Order: sequence, then structure tokens, then C-alpha cells
Amino acid sequence: MTPYRAWAAPAPGAALEPFEYDPGPLGAEEVEITVEHCGICHSDLSMLDNEWGFTAYPFVPGHEVVGRVTALGTHAKGVVLGQRVGLGWNASSCLHCDACLAGNQQLCREVQPTIGGRHGGFADKVRAHWVWVMPLPDGLDPAECGPLLCGGITVFSPLRELGIPPTARVAVVGIGGLGHMALKFCRAWGCEVTAFTTSASKEEEARAFGAHHVVTTGDAAALQALAGHFDLIIDTVNVPLDWNGLLAALAPKGKLHVVGAVLEPIAVPAFSLIMGQKSLSGSPTGSRGALDSMLGFAARHGVAPKSEHFPMRRVNDALDHLRAGKARYRIVLDADFG
Repeated sequence: MTPYRAWAAPAPGAALEPFEYDPGPLGAEEVEITVEHCGICHSDLSMLDNEWGFTAYPFVPGHEVVGRVTALGTHAKGVVLGQRVGLGWNASSCLHCDACLAGNQQLCREVQPTIGGRHGGFADKVRAHWVWVMPLPDGLDPAECGPLLCGGITVFSPLRELGIPPTARVAVVGIGGLGHMALKFCRAWGCEVTAFTTSASKEEEARAFGAHHVVTTGDAAALQALAGHFDLIIDTVNVPLDWNGLLAALAPKGKLHVVGAVLEPIAVPAFSLIMGQKSLSGSPTGSRGALDSMLGFAARHGVAPKSEHFPMRRVNDALDHLRAGKARYRIVLDADFG
């Protein structure tokens, strides 16, 4: 079989290099996707640097894949040859555990990330179980929608899973790769949306993304004035925050929901939760059903990430751009293997 061509890191933190590998026989329930575009997520950097302790090398990043189906296993379902599809953070799950049978495949104990123990989408081709390969709605631009498949579903899931009504007052902490999409989804959901940002210079952009209000987190008076205000606060950043201050900004029964991968423990006194019956929660990406719902919602409401494009041969420049905090606001690689 013709080897797959990819870009891989030979060691933690190393630059990516051209890499070829033999994927072996196509599994009976697998789908082969020829990659057209692949977003870069901060999780790719975390895995590249082995921050989470389970990266295998050589490591091929990439889990926001858009492409065409070019091969199907004998028992693959739901897609057809030539169809444009997407693949996100997860590439397989057991489909028989309680979580899978309840429609929460993302919580399966055997769920396998697209870039965990397998090679990802910084490649000419990639494979996944058919359950996780999603047909893309016609209303989405295939060159732009890759970041929806990880970042987008990550910030959409809290609205869906927590039963947030369109009358809710929602705040988004951090106006970056996740946060700017959260603002767009929350506004389209119908919520009153407030952006929390450390940079006052982002106010105009935050409003363009959907925020009705913008608060600079260093403004103590503004934060104090919001005490008891929010039904939901979505934290999209991966740094420690003033957790008690955020909990104080919640209305009774309000929820502080964490989707940013903060590595340090979150210290919260019990009474900050008990008084007001507030909750602190978190979630990963989403189930296949949630992904389909998110894609349909995005297509109907015109929700798309703000992205910058690099040819895949410049993948190391793109990763450096992201590391330097210069991405505005997601990066998409365009496959150029020829």
C-alpha cells in the first residue's frame, strides 16, 4: 500500500519533519479521509510537548480535519466515497459501554483521541472509526470549519449539556481561540453575552464576535458590580484565575464551567458553592450527536471561526505563530502534498 505522508515530531518539543508510515490494512469499520484542511489547536502544542504525559513519538498532530472520503471499510456506515467530512478530537470509542450506549461516546473509558496512540491530520490522509467521521452540512465553508470540530464543540457543549436557556446571562473568560467561538455561539443561542478579557484592546473585536458587554478583568470595580449576575460563566483559558471572584459573579444556581486545560489544581472553598447553590464543572469536547448538532447550528446561524491559513509545508512557522500568541484566532493548515 502507498505510505501516508505526514509531518511528525521525533521528540517532545521538536520541529516537525516530513514523515511517511504504512497504516496497514483498512479496518472493517474504518474510514480513510484525504485531508484538505486541518486546524491547529493548542492541544496539538500540549501533545507535541508531552504536557499531558501520554504522547507517543514520532508524533503527527492534527485533530480538526476536513477532507474527502477516499476509502471505506467493509462495515463502515454513514458516509460515502467522495463525501466531504470532518474529524475532531476523537477517532474511536468502544460503542458498548454504558457511556457509549447513553450517547456519551466522548466519555467512553476506551475512547481514543485522533492524536493519542495514532497519527493525526497533519498528513495527506488519516483514518478513524466511522462513528466519529461526520458529514459536513452544505452551509459550512470547508476551508474554515475545521476549528469547529474541536474548539467549536468544546464551547458549544456547555450550552447543550447544561440546558442553558436563550434568556440566560452568560460570560466568557478569555477572547482567544476558544473564547471568540464561545462568544459567537452564545450570541447565536440567544443569550446576553459578556466578554471577560485581560486586554482592553480586544473590546471592539469581542463585540464583533457577539459580546453585548466587555469587562477588563483587572477592573475590580466592574467585577464587583457584576456580583450575582451570571447564570453561566465559561472559562476558556488555561491559566489560574480568581476562582472565588468568578463564583461571586454567579447568580443563585449559577454555573462556572471550565473548558480551558488548567494544569494547576482549582482551589474553591465549599461555602463559595454552598451559598447560592452554585456549581463548578467541566467538560471535554462532545458526543457524535453533539457534534452533529453543533455543525447544524453553526451552518444555520453562520457561526465560523476567525482563522489564518498556512500551507502545510509551513507547519513549523504556523506552530511558532501559535506559541507566540499571535494567532487571530485559529490557524488552519491547507494540505499541499501534491
